[in-house]
Amino acid sequence: MRRATYAVLSLLLLGPSLLIAAPHPHTDPPRTPAPWRRFSDAIIRKIWRLSDEQKNLPPQTDAPDWLGGGHGNMLARYGEDIVMRFNISTSQEASALADAADILFLDVWEFNEDWVDLRIAKDVVPSLLGLLPASLQTAHVPLMQDLDLAQAIVDSYPSPSGTQSHDHGRSFSLDLKPSTHSKDPFFQDYQPLSVITPWMNLMASMFSTHTLRINVGVSYEGRDIPGLRVGVHPTNDEQPSVPRKTVLVTGGSHAREWISTSTVNYLAWSLISSYGKNPVITKLLEAFDFIFVPTLNPDGYVYSWETDRLWRKNRQPTSLRFCRGVDLDRSYPYQWDGDNSRSNPCSESFAGDGPFDGVEARRFAEWAKNETDNNNVEFVGFIDLHSYSQQVLYPYSYSCHEDPPTLEDLEELAMGLAKAIRVSSKGHPYKVSPACQGNVAASTDPKDKNGKLILPRIESSGGSALDFFYHEMKVKYSYQIKLRDTGSYGFLLPRDNIIPTGKELLDALLYLGRFMLGEVGFDVEEPMFSKPSDLPKYDANEEEELEVMELRRRRR
Repeated sequence: MRRATYAVLSLLLLGPSLLIAAPHPHTDPPRTPAPWRRFSDAIIRKIWRLSDEQKNLPPQTDAPDWLGGGHGNMLARYGEDIVMRFNISTSQEASALADAADILFLDVWEFNEDWVDLRIAKDVVPSLLGLLPASLQTAHVPLMQDLDLAQAIVDSYPSPSGTQSHDHGRSFSLDLKPSTHSKDPFFQDYQPLSVITPWMNLMASMFSTHTLRINVGVSYEGRDIPGLRVGVHPTNDEQPSVPRKTVLVTGGSHAREWISTSTVNYLAWSLISSYGKNPVITKLLEAFDFIFVPTLNPDGYVYSWETDRLWRKNRQPTSLRFCRGVDLDRSYPYQWDGDNSRSNPCSESFAGDGPFDGVEARRFAEWAKNETDNNNVEFVGFIDLHSYSQQVLYPYSYSCHEDPPTLEDLEELAMGLAKAIRVSSKGHPYKVSPACQGNVAASTDPKDKNGKLILPRIESSGGSALDFFYHEMKVKYSYQIKLRDTGSYGFLLPRDNIIPTGKELLDALLYLGRFMLGEVGFDVEEPMFSKPSDLPKYDANEEEELEVMELRRRRR
């Protein structure tokens, strides 16, 4: 069975579907910047009297020829862009940078309490610095400069060997043996939707005893939003029917975050293929259903493959013809604050003209509500994967002024998830914090009720899936996890990180399941220690446990 699986996967990966999805050297015309980007650049040049002339780019010789005519398209679209990190230390600095990003239509890549990453055209940098206070004039470093961004984009697409077929003069032989360099050939590269969809169908057909192919909605452009339901239901018809406890794992809300889509697929594959072989996974699949949705934004994901690698939003029209797309993770109705970005449909975080304006968000929420109302489902866990910055975030996202009712449990499990990731084989450290931190509305009071400094938001913060599923759908354990890395590559994480990222998140998912079964967690370990003197001496790797225990003691 396993050899046959690899054979079919090889056919999928080497077949024509990937070639269709990838740009072709002789069929794709040279692409120019998107209309809204040309429009915003024209405004900036008009205001700041910048020259229209661009510096001549040196020839690039190491980009693969199959990628849209080689280096030409990448350089034309991204060659003059860089990524800058600004270190933020005061509320005034955060406010000034947020205003400047809005004025100049900048692409905010990532932000937290300490820093903000921006993608910006090199010739717009003087304009940006002119809008910032003196303290920020030197408080920045380049993360990607010269041709780093264009090269990272080229490198994120599948390797040339993975896209060859006999049409390109290479013979293809069917080998039933697993790949010698990896046991997971599907995860050697990022995959387009045209490969992901048949792969999901294959999983459901080959492992039909515990895997079901589902759709959780239809996109604006009419594509299915595919998912896999994985679990083993009891067969005793005399047993009283109770709601099936279900964990929902999603990715791809933002189209360019390919690692989130690949990681959801990796988690699904790991659980599907390990049932009956791994006792922990077998036990979890008998106790819970796991629903995996790798591409909540299929239209945007396809567009990121075929047209603009850094596209973020969905693809529905807005009030401005040349600015398409709604940020799906700002479209949910709970604490929707689209008024703050409604005037700028060109914004990467545009929330739409009203709650649930994002088509895919609305249909996904309708599906989830129907599951609980009519299909005997109880969602007990929600994991929404994004990139980047390596953080485990818990509600609320919209504000730090309100604590979620189950704060202690959320913090405890978040610490456990972060530790499970860190102690995984070659796992990375993940920071734990509320999702609002570093992303809250400006307040007349510069500190919150706990005395912590509040920084003005860099982007809109309401209407998130995290808050919606926690507050409206009553999913007690709801988290947003931002995957690797912390800025070296950002959204363009090299493909050799796909499997390591999947492995560390698998350990986190298994910890989540065991936590809900009562096998791990503070309540399990607490009876071991009757008084503080009984506590063992922890090393640096046990920092999370100490923090959780201290939180518990302070609140008693």
